[in-house]
Amino acid sequence: MLQHLRPALVLLTLLTLVTGLAYPFALLGIAAALPGPANGSLVRKGDVIVGSSLIGQNFTKDTYFHSRPSATSATDPNDATKTIDAPYNADNSSGSNLGPTSAKLVDRVKGDIEALRKDDGLTAPVPADAVTTSGSGLDPDISPAYAKVQVARVAKARNVPEAQVAALVEANTAGRLFGILGEPRVNVLALNLALDGSGAR
Repeated sequence: MLQHLRPALVLLTLLTLVTGLAYPFALLGIAAALPGPANGSLVRKGDVIVGSSLIGQNFTKDTYFHSRPSATSATDPNDATKTIDAPYNADNSSGSNLGPTSAKLVDRVKGDIEALRKDDGLTAPVPADAVTTSGSGLDPDISPAYAKVQVARVAKARNVPEAQVAALVEANTAGRLFGILGEPRVNVLALNLALDGSGAR
């Protein structure tokens, strides 16, 4: 019996040391070397935390660039058995279960397109991310095309030249990773903070 018990105890001790001590301390060391990502990639404005570069926010004022639509929800305060729309609710990351034949989805997209044409004076084709939600509902980025659509509205609301706002969009556009992976994107929070910091009030 001892010949079976000894290898089991050795293996238990070894795995306890590796998975219970070495692995957690290795992760702690990596976290200490990368404090930003380890703490949620928080974005600060002075001493105040204003968000995370990884989680989108629901900007609604004309003076700011708007994020793409979000399908997140929250518990209805009047009826705990139901949910209500709560865009960019970071407590409840979720996409939409509505399919392409859903009348509710079609009506929402049509309404969003009409609002874009009215508020942003859009006449060109509508960028897809301007009217579609992401899988998480918390996407922090928009396409450069959607950002450019909003330039005129933001410039007018802040009473500054469109060229100044367009230059900020260009400066805050990130390219493909390693030049080949993903798509060019604009982090909405970073862009709006750049707007506030540019003196374009």
